[in-house]
Amino acid sequence: MNYAIETTDLRKRFGDTHAVDGISLSVAKGSVFGLLGPNGAGKTTTVRLLATLLAPTSGSARVLGHDLLTEAAQIRSKVSLTGQFASVDEDLTGMENLVLLSRLLGHSWRGARQRASELLQAFDLAEAAGRQARTYSGGMRRRLDIAASLIVTPEILFLDEPTTGLDPRSRNQVWDMVRDIAAIGTTVLLTTQYLEEADQLADRMAVIDHGKVIAAGTSRELKASVGSGTLKIHLQDAAQRVAAETLLQSLTNGQSQATTEGLSVQVTDTAHAMHILHSLNNDGIAVAEFSLGSPSLDEVFFALTGKAQQNEVAA
Repeated sequence: MNYAIETTDLRKRFGDTHAVDGISLSVAKGSVFGLLGPNGAGKTTTVRLLATLLAPTSGSARVLGHDLLTEAAQIRSKVSLTGQFASVDEDLTGMENLVLLSRLLGHSWRGARQRASELLQAFDLAEAAGRQARTYSGGMRRRLDIAASLIVTPEILFLDEPTTGLDPRSRNQVWDMVRDIAAIGTTVLLTTQYLEEADQLADRMAVIDHGKVIAAGTSRELKASVGSGTLKIHLQDAAQRVAAETLLQSLTNGQSQATTEGLSVQVTDTAHAMHILHSLNNDGIAVAEFSLGSPSLDEVFFALTGKAQQNEVAA
């Protein structure tokens, strides 16, 4: 396998805090790889290490065949990083932002204007090219920020939570851009709190919690790792929710979760699901409807960590 990124026992400590605690990853060239986890899990620190913005405390990594410690300059010449927050100059127009960065990266004036025009057109910003960035919506700023990362097409693009705070329409636009970027052969390492996002975009993914990789694989593999299915339950009487949660916790050793739509329980097989439903009925807890299906990535995260992942509503 030809890997774009390989890390072995990578660690970063800030005082007594182990932000990255022994992460080992392999990211194939030309793929989209997702790093999933809640705030403070170590995703951003991992990206900053791989982009050479931080030096590791210990461990090793190779990015595009270059050693992280001894060949940082070669790595920086081949990668781009888009951080969590838009880094554009709000006093400049969209065109001026991209021309400025193009010039800093060595383009001539004519080449800089041509590249800026190409990117503005590709990211659906051509009509706003002459407006100050401060007048852009959040989604437009994010698209401009990603466009700035592609002035020189990188071999690896690090996207650190690219859709945080965006409305659904803007998020879908960013997803389309990520797919287009990957389609031209650029390796994308994407960090996200949104498990749906990783499910939509990533070929493979790793779940990080407290600086450690607690699971890795494809979406299908991660879902298969936590059991054969998920029982989703909707109660007839919302007042019985607390009683139902208490019963389910005792029946499943804590592998039940309250969701915005009802209750969710990891089950081993159909017989297990039927036992849970009968137990609810015997306790006088009426079920309005239920369904049995494969677990979502949110439920995978809960099964692996024992805590709920940030969901779309909370975000």
